[in-house]
Amino acid sequence: MRHMALMAILIISLLATGCQSTPRGAAGSPPIFDGIGAYGRPISTASPDAQRYFNQGLTWAYGFNYDEAIRSFRQAGALDPACAMADWGVALCNGPHINRPEMTGDQSKQAWAAIQEALTKANSATPVEKDLIVALSKRYAEAPPAIRRGLDEAYAAAMRDLWAKYPADADVGTLFAESLMDLQPWDLWTQDGKPKGLTLEIVATLERTIELRPDNPGALHLYIHAVEASPHPERARVAADRLRLLVPASGHLTHMPGHIYARIGEWAEASEANVRAIASDKAYRAISPRQGFYRVYMAHNRHFLAWTSMMEGRYEAARRAAREMLAEMPKEMSKEEAAFVDVLNMIEMDVLKRFGKWDAMLDIPQPAEIFPVSRALWRYSRGLALAARGDVAAAEAERTLFEQAAGQVSPEAAVGNNTAKDILQIARHMLAGEIAYRKGEIDAAARELLAGVTIEDTLKYDEPPDWMQPVRHTLAAIYTQKKMYAQAVPMYEHDLAKWKDNGWSLFGKAKAQSAAGEKQKAAETQRRFEQAWRRADTKIHASCLCVAAE
Repeated sequence: MRHMALMAILIISLLATGCQSTPRGAAGSPPIFDGIGAYGRPISTASPDAQRYFNQGLTWAYGFNYDEAIRSFRQAGALDPACAMADWGVALCNGPHINRPEMTGDQSKQAWAAIQEALTKANSATPVEKDLIVALSKRYAEAPPAIRRGLDEAYAAAMRDLWAKYPADADVGTLFAESLMDLQPWDLWTQDGKPKGLTLEIVATLERTIELRPDNPGALHLYIHAVEASPHPERARVAADRLRLLVPASGHLTHMPGHIYARIGEWAEASEANVRAIASDKAYRAISPRQGFYRVYMAHNRHFLAWTSMMEGRYEAARRAAREMLAEMPKEMSKEEAAFVDVLNMIEMDVLKRFGKWDAMLDIPQPAEIFPVSRALWRYSRGLALAARGDVAAAEAERTLFEQAAGQVSPEAAVGNNTAKDILQIARHMLAGEIAYRKGEIDAAARELLAGVTIEDTLKYDEPPDWMQPVRHTLAAIYTQKKMYAQAVPMYEHDLAKWKDNGWSLFGKAKAQSAAGEKQKAAETQRRFEQAWRRADTKIHASCLCVAAE
């Protein structure tokens, strides 16, 4: 990749400068972070320090670190008590967002108090500031309703009016686009790549905003989210490249280009984006011990690195990322974000499954009772490992225990953007298919795995995908082993259309093509595989190591 030759120099540079996020500011006040970038929005204040803290708060907000943003906005208000936009920022960051559409009771109180304070100071603000404050006031209520959809729609409508009124204001455009995204979080594109609802308006708004301010980290961030699930994620390649080193203090913004690099098959670039993000997180954590909800994003960076390393064939890097992700989680996070941690508990097991480490899988202890989804998937994974080792009877016993554990999972439970029910159903078909395969019942195995593929194809977009190892990798490997090349090759091609240049499918496709006598095509696919696998530490014999080596 074009950036890889400079990677070591860039990482060293980040660690030596911006990524350290060296704090500046008065004792007892929030730090001014080196590496926060140069982006800012001039506001009505006579205090240069208040302006500096406001700029920092806005950048943290654009990077989804709302707790840190609130600290900066509050400090701006402390330095200039008449600054209406400082209160606006506090109100903004207590609101809903695409990764947490609902507000807690405390957030509702904080947002309401802050926006009321901003309204009392709005007469001394500029016209656009006053308009932003009034628009944001539509988002909150002193006694918020149980379903807040109407409030969010009112805010989005007000922001649409502001975008029409201030079409050259990049922040107004960014905030407007985000208000629309909050109305349909993670639901912008259909499974067949058609835009849904407000998607086209979101995309057009962000593209115009980036034209106005190519360095706007919020617009770049949101644009990646807006098009990553589209049929053409490459349209955000320029935004990803621009964002990769723009705000080195922000682990999340540093990580975000990885969403696009993964979607366009640049797996090494995706991994390195998360390596840089993790370095940023380490420096940030040393300075700011109160990470709040941002801990979710810090864990997400290691989760993402585990996934992209799996796609690169890098077992050691993938397992290390999974283990360090759990090791770095504060103990209280298991209670505060139990549903999120429940999913993450299984990432190491996913890595071991991907690389065929059956004995190590069986050594993983059972998750605690507060994690019902991972307890069920733990049983599934054990069954898969036992079947792969040839112990079909033990695998059948685990299959029974899996069904018992799955029955304990709430119908409302989620795995990322999908229901736990769908994820467990895929696991059910995978385990049944693997057991049937080990029994020599190939037709039955294919039926089960095809059923798993069908469900997997209906899953909502998420990154990493909520089912991390494509079922097609297993089924196509079985087809290849059974000399069913006409079925295997199209299955690999379908997978490569979704996960471009992933080495697992390239290896499987080359093997099937070669066995089918398509030597020239096989050689070209093999060349692509070797490029995809250039950093791998693992040799493979099939696209799923659950298939017996020949």
